[in-house]
Amino acid sequence: MTSSDIAARRRWMGVLAKARPPEIDEAWSALGAPSGYVHLRRPETGLAMVRGRMGGDGAAFNVGEMTVTRCSVRLADGAVGHAYVAGRDASHAERAAVIDALLQDEERRASIEALVIAPLERAQAERRDMASRKAAATRVDFFTMIRGET
Repeated sequence: MTSSDIAARRRWMGVLAKARPPEIDEAWSALGAPSGYVHLRRPETGLAMVRGRMGGDGAAFNVGEMTVTRCSVRLADGAVGHAYVAGRDASHAERAAVIDALLQDEERRASIEALVIAPLERAQAERRDMASRKAAATRVDFFTMIRGET
Protein backbone atom coordinates (compact mmCIF):
# COMPACT_ATOMS: atom_id res chain seq x y z
CA MET A 1 0.00 0.00 0.00
CA THR A 2 1.49 3.34 -1.06
CA SER A 3 1.41 6.52 0.99
CA SER A 4 -1.22 7.98 -1.35
CA ASP A 5 -3.41 4.89 -0.79
CA ILE A 6 -2.98 5.32 2.97
CA ALA A 7 -3.90 9.01 2.75
CA ALA A 8 -6.98 8.23 0.62
CA ARG A 9 -8.15 5.55 3.04
CA ARG A 10 -7.54 7.82 6.03
CA ARG A 11 -9.68 10.48 4.32
CA TRP A 12 -12.64 8.22 3.50
CA MET A 13 -12.56 6.50 6.89
CA GLY A 14 -12.71 9.92 8.53
CA VAL A 15 -15.63 10.93 6.34
CA LEU A 16 -17.50 7.71 7.17
CA ALA A 17 -16.80 8.06 10.89
CA LYS A 18 -18.01 11.69 10.99
CA ALA A 19 -21.15 11.06 8.94
CA ARG A 20 -24.47 11.25 10.70
CA PRO A 21 -26.33 7.92 11.02
CA PRO A 22 -29.16 8.95 8.64
CA GLU A 23 -26.53 9.89 6.04
CA ILE A 24 -24.90 6.47 6.38
CA ASP A 25 -28.34 4.88 5.98
CA GLU A 26 -28.85 6.85 2.73
CA ALA A 27 -25.41 5.81 1.47
CA TRP A 28 -26.22 2.19 2.35
CA SER A 29 -29.44 2.39 0.35
CA ALA A 30 -27.63 4.02 -2.58
CA LEU A 31 -25.17 1.11 -2.63
CA GLY A 32 -28.01 -1.38 -2.70
CA ALA A 33 -27.32 -2.71 0.81
CA PRO A 34 -24.27 -4.85 0.01
CA SER A 35 -24.34 -8.38 1.35
CA GLY A 36 -21.89 -11.25 1.35
CA TYR A 37 -19.68 -10.20 4.24
CA VAL A 38 -18.77 -11.80 7.53
CA HIS A 39 -17.94 -10.13 10.80
CA LEU A 40 -14.36 -10.40 11.93
CA ARG A 41 -15.37 -8.29 14.92
CA ARG A 42 -19.05 -7.63 15.50
CA PRO A 43 -19.91 -4.05 16.44
CA GLU A 44 -18.84 -3.47 20.01
CA THR A 45 -19.00 -0.36 22.13
CA GLY A 46 -16.38 0.78 24.59
CA LEU A 47 -14.54 3.82 25.85
CA ALA A 48 -11.54 5.58 24.34
CA MET A 49 -9.37 8.14 26.09
CA VAL A 50 -9.39 11.53 24.38
CA ARG A 51 -6.12 13.43 24.61
CA GLY A 52 -5.43 17.07 23.93
CA ARG A 53 -2.61 19.57 23.86
CA MET A 54 -2.60 23.08 25.27
CA GLY A 55 -2.37 25.46 22.35
CA GLY A 56 -2.17 22.54 19.94
CA ASP A 57 1.54 21.94 20.55
CA GLY A 58 2.01 21.68 24.31
CA ALA A 59 2.40 18.56 26.40
CA ALA A 60 -0.36 16.00 25.88
CA PHE A 61 -2.94 15.54 28.63
CA ASN A 62 -6.03 13.35 29.09
CA VAL A 63 -9.21 15.32 28.39
CA GLY A 64 -11.60 12.50 29.23
CA GLU A 65 -13.25 9.41 27.82
CA MET A 66 -15.72 9.09 24.98
CA THR A 67 -17.90 6.23 23.79
CA VAL A 68 -16.70 4.55 20.58
CA THR A 69 -18.16 1.68 18.55
CA ARG A 70 -15.90 -0.41 16.32
CA CYS A 71 -16.49 -3.12 13.74
CA SER A 72 -14.44 -5.20 11.29
CA VAL A 73 -15.79 -7.15 8.31
CA ARG A 74 -14.48 -9.31 5.47
CA LEU A 75 -16.17 -9.27 2.06
CA ALA A 76 -16.62 -12.38 -0.05
CA ASP A 77 -13.68 -11.24 -2.22
CA GLY A 78 -11.39 -11.09 0.84
CA ALA A 79 -11.27 -7.31 1.36
CA VAL A 80 -11.27 -6.33 5.03
CA GLY A 81 -12.91 -3.15 6.28
CA HIS A 82 -12.73 -1.47 9.67
CA ALA A 83 -14.61 1.37 11.31
CA TYR A 84 -14.49 3.31 14.54
CA VAL A 85 -17.34 5.76 15.13
CA ALA A 86 -18.19 8.02 18.04
CA GLY A 87 -21.17 6.92 20.05
CA ARG A 88 -23.13 3.68 20.35
CA ASP A 89 -24.58 3.23 16.86
CA ALA A 90 -23.67 -0.36 15.92
CA SER A 91 -25.27 -0.18 12.45
CA HIS A 92 -23.25 2.98 11.66
CA ALA A 93 -20.01 1.17 12.56
CA GLU A 94 -20.97 -1.95 10.60
CA ARG A 95 -22.02 -0.06 7.48
CA ALA A 96 -18.93 2.16 7.60
CA ALA A 97 -16.73 -0.96 7.83
CA VAL A 98 -18.45 -2.55 4.82
CA ILE A 99 -18.09 0.65 2.79
CA ASP A 100 -14.41 0.83 3.79
CA ALA A 101 -13.91 -2.70 2.48
CA LEU A 102 -15.74 -1.90 -0.76
CA LEU A 103 -13.59 1.21 -1.31
CA GLN A 104 -10.43 -0.88 -1.24
CA ASP A 105 -11.35 -2.38 -4.63
CA GLU A 106 -9.81 0.03 -7.14
CA GLU A 107 -12.36 -0.91 -9.82
CA ARG A 108 -15.29 0.11 -7.60
CA ARG A 109 -13.58 2.97 -5.78
CA ALA A 110 -14.40 5.81 -8.19
CA SER A 111 -18.10 5.01 -8.34
CA ILE A 112 -18.39 4.57 -4.56
CA GLU A 113 -16.42 7.79 -3.99
CA ALA A 114 -18.89 9.66 -6.22
CA LEU A 115 -21.98 7.95 -4.79
CA VAL A 116 -21.10 7.92 -1.10
CA ILE A 117 -17.97 9.80 -0.03
CA ALA A 118 -18.37 13.01 -2.06
CA PRO A 119 -21.94 13.71 -0.83
CA LEU A 120 -20.92 12.98 2.76
CA GLU A 121 -17.92 15.31 2.44
CA ARG A 122 -20.14 18.08 1.04
CA ALA A 123 -22.62 17.69 3.90
CA GLN A 124 -19.82 17.82 6.47
CA ALA A 125 -18.27 20.89 4.81
CA GLU A 126 -21.67 22.63 4.88
CA ARG A 127 -22.03 21.87 8.60
CA ARG A 128 -18.52 23.21 9.31
CA ASP A 129 -19.26 26.34 7.27
CA MET A 130 -22.56 26.91 9.09
CA ALA A 131 -20.88 26.50 12.50
CA SER A 132 -18.11 28.87 11.42
CA ARG A 133 -20.62 31.50 10.29
CA LYS A 134 -22.56 31.19 13.55
CA ALA A 135 -19.36 31.63 15.55
CA ALA A 136 -18.26 34.59 13.40
CA ALA A 137 -21.60 36.31 14.03
CA THR A 138 -20.89 36.37 17.77
CA ARG A 139 -17.25 37.43 17.46
CA VAL A 140 -16.15 40.47 19.42
CA ASP A 141 -13.02 42.32 18.36
CA PHE A 142 -11.20 43.88 21.27
CA PHE A 143 -8.69 46.62 20.71
CA THR A 144 -6.65 48.90 22.88
CA MET A 145 -6.53 52.60 22.39
CA ILE A 146 -3.20 54.17 23.12
CA ARG A 147 -3.52 57.13 25.32
CA GLY A 148 -1.54 60.28 24.57
CA GLU A 149 0.14 60.22 27.97
CA THR A 150 3.66 58.89 28.31
